[in-house]
Amino acid sequence: MPTTTQLYAWAVPAFVDESPVDHTWVTSYDNRKQNFADVAAVIAANQDYWFCWGGYHAKGGTPGNPSGFLGSQSGDLNVARCLVQPNADCSSTYAARGTIFTYGVDGVCHQLANQVLYSTRAGGGLPLTVAKARGYWVSTAIYGTYGLQHAAWSSKIAACTAAAAPLARRGKARRKMSPPPPAAPSDEFAQRVADVLGPKRLPLATQLLHLRAQFQTTAALQAHAARVPTADELNDRNQRFLDEAAKILPQRDYERIFGFKLGLKIKVVRPDMMK
Repeated sequence: MPTTTQLYAWAVPAFVDESPVDHTWVTSYDNRKQNFADVAAVIAANQDYWFCWGGYHAKGGTPGNPSGFLGSQSGDLNVARCLVQPNADCSSTYAARGTIFTYGVDGVCHQLANQVLYSTRAGGGLPLTVAKARGYWVSTAIYGTYGLQHAAWSSKIAACTAAAAPLARRGKARRKMSPPPPAAPSDEFAQRVADVLGPKRLPLATQLLHLRAQFQTTAALQAHAARVPTADELNDRNQRFLDEAAKILPQRDYERIFGFKLGLKIKVVRPDMMK
């Protein structure tokens, strides 16, 4: 049978306490009620902690959100564990990376947390994402909801949902069931652009999304480059995209779409995770 559990998403400032961007991660427990000193204690309690390209945090907390709580939703624990290995540091455990194989190139913590939370897509509904995290709409504009490794991610979904299907059929031998078809990764950013600009400004939305598509095509090629770019190079590259977007959008629309004031330099790639 599927192991249904409540999954929780959390945030802390990504770089320092004053950072305008959040680091995000996922747990199988509510750290406002259960607090563990380290991941060993999490394992001992038979719980799960997904590092999501970050360190261990006993609890969350960001400016304006003292608990750092971003949301919770029921999910299939077997699928979550298959998509991304819990209780393991991404820097040393490949399976803990999902399909964010190279941090900063394929995506950042937001995309990896979303991969874990894809398992909350119960009954074909919308899965939970870390959309309430600060800096989310910048990272999603750059890397998408689930990262730039689209083919690998689709394959991962297919493999993990297929693996979970036989478990779901146990005890229901008389009822014919088939595994749910893998859903194409959603594009939250495109929906946000549509919501902000509306149908009357479709040409402007098309221009912005075309710019983004060109940027992502070039960015995806860096996954195959002989040398991994540095964090500074990636942040500079990402900033150039934002600067180009600012040339297209009126100031008010830019700030509503990306969630930051026009002219503010935004870094979503952490140098310590690139080592």
